[in-house]
Amino acid sequence: MDQITEHKIQSRESLAPLFESLRGQGKKIVFTNGCFDLIHKGHTRYLREARAAGDLLVVAVNTDASVVRLKGPKRPVVPLAERMEILAGFYFVDYVTFFDEDTPFETIRQLKPHRLIKGGDYALDQIVGKDLVEGWGGEVFTIPEIPGGSTTGVIERILALNETDV
Repeated sequence: MDQITEHKIQSRESLAPLFESLRGQGKKIVFTNGCFDLIHKGHTRYLREARAAGDLLVVAVNTDASVVRLKGPKRPVVPLAERMEILAGFYFVDYVTFFDEDTPFETIRQLKPHRLIKGGDYALDQIVGKDLVEGWGGEVFTIPEIPGGSTTGVIERILALNETDV
């Protein structure tokens, strides 16, 4: 991992004071989160669009244990350290952090982003942290889903290939 990528990966505890300083400089912080297992076009398009909504984008990634609780024992396919390194390698991602809880509520509370963004598969009233962000004057919105852009869909296509013994 190069120094730039390494610099982008931070704990939420180390990002909190940095973001406080950036907010003081008038920077708009955008937050999103997810498992980001098997990065695909849906992820990259979504993250680019999220980054365009502010001055910097922080992506919070579920730990391996959190993914297992959410997705089942066969996930994640890619371990946390690798998922974070891949995300940090994108020019449109400014910071990557992680959380072990089932939801990013505590991470959102600590980082206090201006904008909270999720994919279009979420209804606004289902977005964890919505009340927090709106409570301090921020905005919460969704980005439309990319057809054919889901990790589950990629895994299903791989499994189908295996069944036909390609």
